[in-house]
Amino acid sequence: MTVAVDMLAFGAHPDDVEIGMAATIAKHTQAGIRFGICDLTRAEMSSNGTVELRQREAAEAAEAIGLAYRSCLGLPDRGLTGSPDQMASIVREIRKLRPRIVFAPYWNDRHPDHNAASRLVEEAVFNAKLRRYMPELEPVQVEQMYFYYINDVAEVDLIVNVSDWYDAKRRALSAYRSQFESGPDTVATPLNQRYVENVEARDRLLGGQRQWAFAEGFAVKRPFEVHLF
Repeated sequence: MTVAVDMLAFGAHPDDVEIGMAATIAKHTQAGIRFGICDLTRAEMSSNGTVELRQREAAEAAEAIGLAYRSCLGLPDRGLTGSPDQMASIVREIRKLRPRIVFAPYWNDRHPDHNAASRLVEEAVFNAKLRRYMPELEPVQVEQMYFYYINDVAEVDLIVNVSDWYDAKRRALSAYRSQFESGPDTVATPLNQRYVENVEARDRLLGGQRQWAFAEGFAVKRPFEVHLF
């Protein structure tokens, strides 16, 4: 069964996409764009929270930004090897959802899973258009790929004004209490040491380049089309 979306963002773990581009998603969904997120893993190696809790948090975050679709492929956390089975599962998701635009993590992040996800999704987008790869499923030509930032920001090729949608990002991130809040039963990690404040500061700094309150930044490998008139 085909469940079409206009845009599809992949993350290695629940919360990756929201850190990078939750406000951009909210801006598009409020304009009527069907947006989906696919989490590659259940983040079972996380220091805090359980798989079940993180799935509930992901559902709450999805509601905050108006997602039309969310899935988890259940690939092994810290085990994104790019095996044939893993690649096939990502391609299958792209062919099922048939997005025009695909988003993936920026390819040079301090977390190796983010880098692996970036590489796998880019290859899957390429494979998805090959009619002899998994020929039982109709091929899909994705129009463009964008790469969002999680931890480390480098060259920013595109920024999106998300000033009016930033509260939705705050709500989405606040859903991940197991990751971003510290308490007596949590392990100290970079995520619960003022991480969300740092994300907001980053987005405020990007917005300041255009005198906007907030912006989210993206990188591209292929030139993107702009209509000036």
